[in-house]
Amino acid sequence: MSSLAASDEHTVPVSAKIIQPAWVRTVHWINAFAMILMIMSGWQIYNASPLFNFTFSHTFTLGGWLGGALLWHFAAMWLLMVNGLVYLALGIATGRFRKKLLPITPSGVISDAKAALTFKLAHDDLSKYNYVQKLLYAGIIVVGILIVLSGLSIWKPVQLQWLTALFGGYDVARYVHFFCMSAIVAFLVVHVVLAVLVPKSLRAMIIGR
Repeated sequence: MSSLAASDEHTVPVSAKIIQPAWVRTVHWINAFAMILMIMSGWQIYNASPLFNFTFSHTFTLGGWLGGALLWHFAAMWLLMVNGLVYLALGIATGRFRKKLLPITPSGVISDAKAALTFKLAHDDLSKYNYVQKLLYAGIIVVGILIVLSGLSIWKPVQLQWLTALFGGYDVARYVHFFCMSAIVAFLVVHVVLAVLVPKSLRAMIIGR
């Protein structure tokens, strides 16, 4: 009987480890929603005064016209800013940024990048980021800050002329804003592809485990 009891103890399933706490999942999905609204409405705003010799298809824009797109963009902007500030504050206060994103070393990034390109990068432990992930997540935080600041300098170039001047003027700020948007779109594409290739990471961002 004792041996059977011991055997049963070993077969009892252990509750899955929490990979993504509730606050991370909440800000993640709010951020994703706000970012999609920002990108789609931003493309409609871009179409009204293109920087380059192309425009975005109306199929993927939001607002219908410049005025409508601006309303959507400003509404999503406040949601993104507040949510982003909450994320930054909690990320620093809980020590998540320090534990998840540091350290980042050139040798580690090169090694993990080679492993990723040869499909040899392990994804067994979702609680730890590899060096490529650390670099990408840290980088996208910086890009997020830049896109907000450049957006504010474009929105209020007179009231925030000191900020606009830091970017080299209104026209330069527009280019900074555009390239930051492009970096975020590229990040989202890679993010979605990785979620498809490693579905347990998506599950963790939904249920936490």
